[in-house]
Amino acid sequence: MIAVAIDGPSGAGKSTIARAVANALGYLYIDTGALYRSVGLYALRSGADPHDREKVKALLPGLTLSLRHVEGVQRVFLNGEDVSEAIRTPEVSRASSAVSAHPEVRAFLLETQRALAREHNVLMDGRDIGTVVLPDAQVKIFLTASAEKRAERRYKEYIEKGIETSFETVLQDVVKRDYDDSHRAAAPLKQAADAVELDTSEMTLAESEEAVKAIVLARCGQEG
Repeated sequence: MIAVAIDGPSGAGKSTIARAVANALGYLYIDTGALYRSVGLYALRSGADPHDREKVKALLPGLTLSLRHVEGVQRVFLNGEDVSEAIRTPEVSRASSAVSAHPEVRAFLLETQRALAREHNVLMDGRDIGTVVLPDAQVKIFLTASAEKRAERRYKEYIEKGIETSFETVLQDVVKRDYDDSHRAAAPLKQAADAVELDTSEMTLAESEEAVKAIVLARCGQEG
């Protein structure tokens, strides 16, 4: 099985790019961020502070997550409910960052992610895929862009979805998320030593997808 690990900060376009490249190469795309977002959503719905390690830990036994493909699109299910849209709000994004800092949450999701990689050719994106989840992945890419460019992209997404916010607020969230993700004790965001860094600040989405695809094909010894 071939495993492709794509890591990088929030708003770098990992999910969008990874999904497109996986489709083009016939790999199974695994959105690990959606799993953490679902835990964050569950904490919020349960009235638990996502930052409270013990309260979040206590919720895990009652939580069931699964990824399914519905009409060719990957959907995430929380205790049987399709929460693919519900997890894409600023509030859940912040909750996701908080719960992902808890070792118990990371351990809870780790085997789920590794099991998928044992059974399929996968393209998995997140923040610790190449360093912790799939350290032996044949291809590792660290996808990044400037904080301002990432905030600009995220702001446009929110506006298109009808989510009211300001660019300044989104930028503050991006900067804070970067700090939190890179300074947490459990599996902090960092570039794997053997990862290829790709800065997409000045690239279009199509250019970014082609760049990632080229790296994967080159590393796997295949021809595009």
